[in-house]
Amino acid sequence: MINFLLWLIVGAAIGWVASLIMRTDSRQGLIADIIIGIVGAFVAGIFLSPLFNISTINQGDFSLPALLVSLGGAVILLAISKLFRNVAGFLLVVAIVLIAYMVFR
Repeated sequence: MINFLLWLIVGAAIGWVASLIMRTDSRQGLIADIIIGIVGAFVAGIFLSPLFNISTINQGDFSLPALLVSLGGAVILLAISKLFRNVAGFLLVVAIVLIAYMVFR
């Protein structure tokens, strides 16, 4: 239970910092920050973890390198979603990431 709450809090912080970096913080709230942080860590787990050989917060690692890799995934996710600028485009990106995970797993 504590690990789940910590995961939500760290996901929210990562999503918030990523939204500050990508300048989308005025358009999203706490729930969006949590989703961006957690899904961004998922994206980082697929693309960045194999490159740097570092786990993410989704794998229960809350070290500084894991936080930075998760932040990188959240920034990548926001950069891709910024291309589409609407909810349908964002959901399409999330669907593509999930399909890519299932194929390359």
